[in-house]
Order: sequence, then C-alpha cells, then structure tokens
Amino acid sequence: MTAKDHSDRRPGWGPHHDSQGGVEFRLWAPKLETLSLRCGGADRPMQAAADGWFTLHAPEVRPGTEYGFVAADGSFFPDPASRRQAGDVHGPSVVVDPEAYDWRSRWTGRPWEEAVIYELHVGTFTPQGTFAAAREKLAELAETGITAIEIMPVAQFAGDRGWGYDGVLPYALHPAYGSPEDMKSFVDAAHEQGLMVLLDVVYNHFGPEGNYLGAYADFFDEERHTPWGAAIAYSRPPVRRFFIENALYWLTEFRLDGLRLDAIDHIRDDDEPEILVELARTVRARITDRPVHLTTEDNRNITRLHERGANGDVPLYTAEWNDDFHNVAHVIASGESEGYYADFTGDHWRLLARSLAEGFAYQGETSRYGGGQPRGVASGHLPPTAFVDFLQNHDQTGNRAFGERLIALSYREMMEAMTAILLLSPHIPLLFMGEEYGERRPFCFFTDFHGELAEAVRNGRRREFAHFAAFAGDTHELSHIPDPNAPSTFEASKLDWDFAAGPDGREARAKLRHLLALRREHILPHLAGTSGHSGDTVACNDGAIAIDWRLNGATLALRANLSDAPRPLPAARGREIFASFNGGLAPAAPFRVAVFLERDAE
Repeated sequence: MTAKDHSDRRPGWGPHHDSQGGVEFRLWAPKLETLSLRCGGADRPMQAAADGWFTLHAPEVRPGTEYGFVAADGSFFPDPASRRQAGDVHGPSVVVDPEAYDWRSRWTGRPWEEAVIYELHVGTFTPQGTFAAAREKLAELAETGITAIEIMPVAQFAGDRGWGYDGVLPYALHPAYGSPEDMKSFVDAAHEQGLMVLLDVVYNHFGPEGNYLGAYADFFDEERHTPWGAAIAYSRPPVRRFFIENALYWLTEFRLDGLRLDAIDHIRDDDEPEILVELARTVRARITDRPVHLTTEDNRNITRLHERGANGDVPLYTAEWNDDFHNVAHVIASGESEGYYADFTGDHWRLLARSLAEGFAYQGETSRYGGGQPRGVASGHLPPTAFVDFLQNHDQTGNRAFGERLIALSYREMMEAMTAILLLSPHIPLLFMGEEYGERRPFCFFTDFHGELAEAVRNGRRREFAHFAAFAGDTHELSHIPDPNAPSTFEASKLDWDFAAGPDGREARAKLRHLLALRREHILPHLAGTSGHSGDTVACNDGAIAIDWRLNGATLALRANLSDAPRPLPAARGREIFASFNGGLAPAAPFRVAVFLERDAE
C-alpha cells in the first residue's frame, strides 16, 4: 500500500471552541446530502464542506448548551464525539468547557519501570461507584505500594451498568461515574499521591445499542467482521482521525499517563502506516513534556509493535498484557484445563518458566485451542518490562460463569507463592482491584440492556458455558449463571471494604505491601536500562522453577517449589532478599519461593 499522510491538524471531530467563546460544530456524514444542527431549541442548516464534512459556527453557544444533529428525514442523533451527554446515549450532547477544571498538581510523570498497576472498575470499586468516592481510596493504594491506576473503560455505553467495553460515545465520560471535572479531580489527586493513571480504551468495535455512525457515515467495512459485527474501516481518513484524536483527547485534556488498547488483534488495517502505528507515533510526537505509556492486549503474541529503539527507547508501544503468564499460572494454581487453558495443561512447568524468562510461553508453537495453528513469535529479545503480568484481571475473572476470583479456586500457600513470583519478577505486575487484601467477592459480567437485546445477552452468556464439563447437559445448572442484566449481579461484584478493614484483609495487605517494598528497594533500581535476552531458565520440572535474569547492574534469581512435596532447587548466587515460609525453612520445602540478588559491585 502507498503511504498516506493523516497528520492533518485542522479541527476534526467534536465541538471546537474559538478564542471569542463560540463553538464550531463538525460532523462527517458523507451518506447525507443535508444536515442540521439542533441547538437552543432550533434547527439550523449546516454547511457542506469537503470530503463529506458538515460545519456550523455558532458564536453565541456556551458550555452547558445541549445540541445534536438532524437528518433530512427528521432523524436525530448525538455527536459521536460528544464530550458529555444530557442523559443516555440516544439523547442530546452537551457543550463542555475543556478549561473548566483548575489543575492543582505539577505532575511530570513517572518512568515505566516504576509501574505497579492496579486495575479498577469505577462502578464497583466503591459502594457509590463514582470517581469522587474512588478518589478517597488513593492514599491507601499509594501507601500499599501501587504506583499506577488502570481504569476500565469509562466511555458512555447504553444503560447505567456495564464493564465499559460496549461504549458507543468514546469521548463522553459515562455520567454514572460523575462529571468530566470529577474524573479530572481523580487524576489530579492520584498525581498528588505519586500515582500514574492509565485508561483502557476500546478502538476495535462499538457497542450494540446507541451507535448511529452507520446511518450517516461510511464507518464500517461490511466485508470484514469481528466478534461484535462489521469491522471498522480504519483506512478512511476521517475514521482514522476519530480514534487518533480520541487518544490525544484523553491523554491531554485529562492529563492521563497512558492508555491500554483493548483487543488490538481485531484492529486490522492495510494502510501504511497502519492505524496502530500512526496512533502511537502521533501520541509520541504531540506529547513530549512527560512520559506516556501505551500498552496493548493481543492474543496473537506479537512483538512488532513493542520493539525497542537503538538506545532502548520506545518508538511505539511500551508493553503488552501477557496472557500466557496468567494462563499457565492459573492452570497450576487451580487445576483447570478447559477452554484456552487447554494449551497450558501439558508441560506447564516449562511454559511458566518460559513466560517468566522470555515473555511469551507460545512463540510460534501450535495451539490446540487455536485450531492447530501456530501462535506467537520469539519474544526473549524484548526487555522484561515489555510484559505486563497478572494473576487476575477483569477478563479472566469476569468471563467465568460465576465470576470467581482465583483465591476461591486455589489455596493460600499456592496463592502466596504465585503472588511473590508476580511481584518480584522484573516484569511489570498488575493487580486486579481487591487482590491486595484478598477480596473474596466475585467480579461478574454485568450489563444494563433491556428487551430483546437483554434476552440475547442473557441466553448468549449461558450458551457460552454449555459445553463446559460443569454444565454439560444440565440446563438447571446453566440457569443459575448470574443474569448480566440483573442489578443484583452488579451489586454482588462491588468490593467488600469491611473485609478489607478486618484482620484477614489487613494481614493480606501487609504481606503484599512487604513484597512491593522489596521490589522497590532491590529490583526497581536495576530495571531501567535492562535489555532483551535477560532471562534464562535454570530449571523447570516437577514443580521446581528456577530463573535467572541479567538486569542492569545485577543478577536476579528466582527459586520456587510450587509442588506440595519437597523438591531440590538449583543453588543461586547473591543475597537472599525474600524467602517465603509456607512449607517450612528448608530450601526445598513445598510452596517455598526465594529470590536472590547479586549486584555487580558486590
């Protein structure tokens, strides 16, 4: 394909404020011959511009004004780049003053190697489910050792409850969480606590309710499909701009420290540069006053978007979620083997060791779950900080039939051992909200759809699990899977802060705080400058795992026995900086994890 220039800096999507206080409204609607702006109780014809754009300058419009667009047949639809809605996704948009919030912190960001990520869903993180309430918990998270908050998607979706991955207005904060100023205050307060704030964004599809784009714009490629419907036509310049401008909007107007791009394996673009490359390049070119961290979720196990520059710099994406580490750790901790876990049931000790030493466990090997196709590429050449590891997250917990957390599927000794490995490896660790104090409540899949769509989601959810052994042929048991649309499913997923304040919660938090303090003191100083090919597998059999990492200025060694019987472990050089006593003091005791560090100067 011929390279295209999509670097146009003229106003694109959404309302744009001029220096006199007026607003220019813009919409790309190439399917329509005429278009009107409904604003201030009247419909005003918009001017047709080049390439399917319509514009109208309204000098009298001020923040708080409701507006929307009207087609010749009378159809009304909100601004797809709405910054705020007056109500639901079907109603009018609202003009927002981007300068309304008075920032307090003088934040200049933090380097990526310092990241200890805490993923949270605003609606279930606190009883109130708002940014204002979440703000009150930030000091506690910072004191625990968390350094980065990753917020699940907040773009407005249909209804009041949802994970956020069915958003249809990617620029509009869902009102259930508060106002744009509330979110900015949350970010501001996080920065005052030294916490980075990352946002999960969805650029691979739109939700099933409230998406009007197809009615007036060539936004979709009907020849290509995703699990959620027709693919997005990223090769069309206005479509490209919609997503690139969205990334810049969240990073600049809300002063976020980075974005996590959801399921990029469903973002397919044949242009040169492809949309994912152009987005990252644009972000890095436009935001130069602080570090910006871009991470991806991608089950293909690719590395081309995460390669480092000659000096170890990050030209495109900073890191990728490492599902391989989670999957093999889950198999070992729980004994489960269905679905995608089938790929990790055989030779799981080697796969765990490889994921720790090299990043991906699958680097081109055949995937049984993937229909016998090869999956992944070599990843050991990337630095360990290019991988985000986790034992739990929203997907791996919430996509279970009953939303059980791993703590309910395993046992204390195994969970403590796995947590130590997660937090004391040189990869970037991620914790799912509540994990820091041993939350027992589930995190379920929940929505707020109605009518036929609600019924389709409910039935589809149950069909999804019908082939699992626990439900095979048992329609009665399937009927007990929580209804995603029931308010009780949402309420049951809220964190139990009373448990967190109790003796078990305090004890669990203290242990995690200790591990993070060790990471900060001993491991963090050696992560910056660590290059690829740093990890070596020393042992990986019968529950015995031994990994050595060559870091910048030190060698880090992990020795772990994850079995319930004594196992010999290879000797390690350096000073022991951590040793668990789950199975006893002996070096080969069951469920024992020990970590050693040898500095070059020692």
